[in-house]
Amino acid sequence: MRIPCKSRRNLNIVRWGAALLAVSGITYALTPVTAQAGGPSGDPGREKPTIVLVHGAFADSSSWNGVAKRLQQNGYTVAAPANPLRGIPQDSTYLASFLKSVKGPIVLVGHSYGGEVISQAAAGNDNVKALVYINAIMPDVGESFSSLSAKFAPVPLTKALKQVPFRNGAGTTGTDVYVQPNKLHQVFAADLPTSQTDIMAVTQRPIALSAFADKLTGAAWRNKPVYVLVGKQDQAINPSLERYEAKRAKARKTVEIDSSHVSLVSHPQAVKNLIVDAAENYMWK
Repeated sequence: MRIPCKSRRNLNIVRWGAALLAVSGITYALTPVTAQAGGPSGDPGREKPTIVLVHGAFADSSSWNGVAKRLQQNGYTVAAPANPLRGIPQDSTYLASFLKSVKGPIVLVGHSYGGEVISQAAAGNDNVKALVYINAIMPDVGESFSSLSAKFAPVPLTKALKQVPFRNGAGTTGTDVYVQPNKLHQVFAADLPTSQTDIMAVTQRPIALSAFADKLTGAAWRNKPVYVLVGKQDQAINPSLERYEAKRAKARKTVEIDSSHVSLVSHPQAVKNLIVDAAENYMWK
């Protein structure tokens, strides 16, 4: 029996529709696999870590603003707690307690003196999956900022500090250390405009003099993945010391940039990129 032309067209439409549905069904079946592949190895990936940013001496958490903004734009949860700057025992204990309040994996980042603090605070904390050191000091157990720095040529910052005695409410006394305001631009942040460093000079937070002699009792970089950024124009921590620390810690990645000590302010994109490398390496490898 001959099928009328119109019927043949309808039949062809039905056949093409069935074929299209079949192909769509195959595509649909494959889609979840593709979506889950995500990483280079085909691993569905781990939970995205929280990024915890720890500032160093003469600064506060706002020094991370440029980095934090970029990390948030990449979908990361970010925390930048205040570092008390009262010495390793107090500061590392304070940070360790804060880290316990963060649920899930953590990438812990320290700038300058903050490197010491994160090294001790992260010891024994399995949630900390990677450590990132930005123009940082990284003593080993039994070492202090002063003893480690003494292995290398002194930096200009050492001649630009001033000491200010203070008294606590309980009657105890101590000494705070500041950068001399008229020298802060040169020795601390030479790659920033003076209009910015003039404000940094008058709003700087001091560090207790005793912090320079405090010895670490824990060094988490011994058993956690390490990432290091070296500022090649750093006048506060010798760049050769930063390279030595990276080598000693067997850093998975070391980045060198033309930066002053405050690369987190002057080069936030480069700092953010290294932090994301650490986070993605945890998630996908």
